[in-house]
Amino acid sequence: MQLQICRQQSSMACAAASLPLAARIVPAMPRLQRMGPVVRSSGISINPTMPPATNIQNGHTPAPPVMAPAAPPEAPPPPGVLPPLAAYNNVVNTGAAKAGMPVWKTFLMGTMAGIYISFGGFLAVTTATMCAGLGVTSPILTRMLMGALFPFGLLITLVCGAELYTGNTAFVAAAVMEKKASVKDLLKNWTFSYLGNLVGSLAMVGLVAATGLLATSAVPANMAVAKTSLTFGQALVRGLLCNWLVVSAVWMASAATSLSGKMLAAYLPVMAFIALGLEHSVANMFFCSLGIVQGAPVSVADFVVRNLVPVTLGNTLAGCVCMAGAYALCFGAAGKALSAPPAPKPAAA
Repeated sequence: MQLQICRQQSSMACAAASLPLAARIVPAMPRLQRMGPVVRSSGISINPTMPPATNIQNGHTPAPPVMAPAAPPEAPPPPGVLPPLAAYNNVVNTGAAKAGMPVWKTFLMGTMAGIYISFGGFLAVTTATMCAGLGVTSPILTRMLMGALFPFGLLITLVCGAELYTGNTAFVAAAVMEKKASVKDLLKNWTFSYLGNLVGSLAMVGLVAATGLLATSAVPANMAVAKTSLTFGQALVRGLLCNWLVVSAVWMASAATSLSGKMLAAYLPVMAFIALGLEHSVANMFFCSLGIVQGAPVSVADFVVRNLVPVTLGNTLAGCVCMAGAYALCFGAAGKALSAPPAPKPAAA
């Protein structure tokens, strides 16, 4: 009996010895994998990341490890400024939204715009008053100082939100040109934003006069006299050039995606129109009205006829034609219609 058992054990040892080396190692792999990523046994490297081998003892393959899903790639940051075509489409959509506002909201936001622009005018006049001596020896320096400070009123308008007539001449007109607003909506927006701007400017004139801060300043009266001394043609062209710059500032600011970008866009063109001595209808509502209140030899009729009317016409032409019309040809439906190939002529019968 003992001899038979010894022979059986000897035959099992021989069978085990005859198995391939890999078959003898596989059953020990789970234990070896727990010992570390790589285990060396008898000179053989076992890497747990290799495909699992078939278990010879039970005849099945272990399930592969579950991998965590890869994180989605981060979206690229938006550009600092929209490209020209996207900027035009943004202007059109903004103009359509403006055209769809109810009357009361347009008027209220127009009043806020008149107040914000007048804040810029208030600061500019205060600076010119404090630099009166500099204005005599170097007038351009005074203009540059006024231009450097006046744009903050437009920046408040752009960031806080308000309805400025001079900007709407381009934005709402572009929406009409792309058939996203009607002419009726355009006239509604222009009318009530303009009236709101006037009310806001006059309200600021009363508030500034009540402060007494400019009671002894001759700057507002001198500005009222100078602005109403222009010919109709001079005022109109100065208004056109002015709003060309102002609308470009609003246009670029709407294309900017950051506050710093909006500030830079609003700053330089507006500073330029002040330094150049151009005419802005909403700014003049404050400047000339304050000068009249402080005793300038200018009547309200003179201001309206000799300055406000021609300057408003020039501002409107700049917004509609020089900006909205030009870019509608470049990027809008009008340009596509001009670029379309002619329709083929019908064949002769």
